[in-house]
Amino acid sequence: MRGLIVLLALALVGVPLWRIVKRTGLPPALSLLGFVPVANVIFIWVFAFMEWPALKQNSAT
Repeated sequence: MRGLIVLLALALVGVPLWRIVKRTGLPPALSLLGFVPVANVIFIWVFAFMEWPALKQNSAT
């Protein structure tokens, strides 16, 4: 039962977070920080205020 809950959480939270992080130009593996209790809050704040590499690439062209 616990494994089913973990798989459900990965599907509902992990997959969309993986795609969002990938679209910003950051390594998608950073989305795994969303499952670490304190790191997820820190990641959200850093992620919200940093310059995204994908935006830098678009403005350079």
